[in-house]
Amino acid sequence: MSSTRAVRVGGVIVGGGYPAPVQTMWKEPLRADALDAAEARIRKLGDLGCGILRFAVPTEADAETLGALAARSVLPLVADIHFDWRIALRCLDFPIAKIRVNPGNLGAAWKLEEVASKAAAAGVPIRVGVNSGSLPADLKDHPERASALVLAAEREVAALDALGFRDVIVSMKASNVPETVSCNERFAARHPDVPLHIGVTEAGPLVQGCVRSAVALHALLSKGIGDTLRVSLSADMESEVLAGREILALSGGKRSGPELVSCPRCGRAGFDTHAFAERWRDRIYSLGKDVTVAIMGCVVNGPGEARHADIGITGAGDKVLVFRRGEIVRTIASEEADTVFEEELSKL
Repeated sequence: MSSTRAVRVGGVIVGGGYPAPVQTMWKEPLRADALDAAEARIRKLGDLGCGILRFAVPTEADAETLGALAARSVLPLVADIHFDWRIALRCLDFPIAKIRVNPGNLGAAWKLEEVASKAAAAGVPIRVGVNSGSLPADLKDHPERASALVLAAEREVAALDALGFRDVIVSMKASNVPETVSCNERFAARHPDVPLHIGVTEAGPLVQGCVRSAVALHALLSKGIGDTLRVSLSADMESEVLAGREILALSGGKRSGPELVSCPRCGRAGFDTHAFAERWRDRIYSLGKDVTVAIMGCVVNGPGEARHADIGITGAGDKVLVFRRGEIVRTIASEEADTVFEEELSKL
């Protein structure tokens, strides 16, 4: 059980022993004329298991657009602020759930004081986000980067604490896995009450990023370190959310929601599992039920090996089999696979 203090981020609580929410970040500029599409995609991210969503806010106009979206969003939205404290102040005129600031580029101490004062009045927490690539000037040449990350975070937390501002979440991220683990372990040992947002920054493309993130986050979560997380990938937001869910579940968290099992495919394959799984991934993970779905390639890896699945589909020569708990319930032509799978999935 986490000993960190609880910090409310909109309708989500971070720390205090509450389940760790998975986060992702919007990957393109937010357009004022596309709020309907953004709202729909946010709803989809929530269905997949996203708990908190962050947006880069480079201008005051972007702050106003994000503010308009925040009033419509089913998820708490976080404003990511760099360089200009006035943008953070403008964001706080809207129902933004959290402000993220970077000690390496926010500027003079009085700017943080202004942000903290308005955030306190609005009941909005601040995330102190330290990245290895944007450390304060006097720490850029520190001989040990993990130590520099901790020092930068500690300074900002101390400054906020001196202002009486306690709704603080800290993140310290490097693209290097050992450094990410080390700085978070050190900070957690020295400040056990401060909630931590954990992740590897710029982790890489889908495969490399998932591996690096899994190694680092499992090392921390298995020791009880980490109150919320993001898997930062050069891939879509949905992949980040699903990767985060899997890492949490396999690092001591309680698995909830659907689980997708699919075979890698081989020369026996009578069914394109890769394309089918990609096509149905988001639909499956949005079911909102504790079910296991299997997408298999042939009769060898079909109902037998996936006997535990609540529902499954597999190739068998020029036919496709649909099964439940290892029992075949329908045999169909391959061109019927999507239609029939939808029918059977809906029965869950």
